[in-house]
Amino acid sequence: MTTIAPEYGAVRHILTSPSIKARTAPHIAEDDFNWTAILAEAGSMSGGEQILVRTAYDLWEAEGKVGILEIARGLDQRSFERVVHAIALARGESPARANLLQVA
Repeated sequence: MTTIAPEYGAVRHILTSPSIKARTAPHIAEDDFNWTAILAEAGSMSGGEQILVRTAYDLWEAEGKVGILEIARGLDQRSFERVVHAIALARGESPARANLLQVA
C-alpha cells in the first residue's frame, strides 16, 4: 500500500475547489500534479482563482509564490476557508479535525 503525503491531499483539496476544478482536475494524477498545465490554465483565471492555484503550488513546491496577505485579502470567504482547511490537512490533521478548525 502506497502512503500519500498529507500535502497531496491538501493540494488536491484546493485544486478541486468548485471555481477551478473544471480547469485543474484533468491535470491531477494519483500522486502528483502537472504543474506546467495547471499554471498555464491559471494564466487566464480570475485573481482569486490564481491565488488558489499559487497557494496549492506553494503547498507542493514551497517556493513562496503566494503571500499570506494575498490569501487573507484576495480570496472570498469560501475559498479562504478552503485554504485554511487545506493547510490543516497539510499539517497531517484528519479531515474531520480539519473541518472543525475551519468552523472555529
